[in-house]
Amino acid sequence: MASNAAAPFWRAAGMTYISYSNICASLVRGCLKEPHKSEALAREKVHFSLTQWKSGKPEKPSIISDTPE
Repeated sequence: MASNAAAPFWRAAGMTYISYSNICASLVRGCLKEPHKSEALAREKVHFSLTQWKSGKPEKPSIISDTPE
C-alpha cells in the first residue's frame, strides 16, 4: 500500500489534477500585467453545446457560454 507521502500534494489534499491546474492557471493569469492580462482573461471563456435526449432521440442542441469566476 502506498502512503500519502508518495502521492502528489494535490491528490493528498483531495483535489483532482484538473481542479489543481485550474487554480494554478487562475493565479498565473492574475499575476500578468496589461495588456497580457486582458488577453488571457478573454481566452478563459468556454463555449460548448449541450444536447438533451428524450425517448432515445436528440433534441435541438443549445449553445452554452460559461465564464469561470
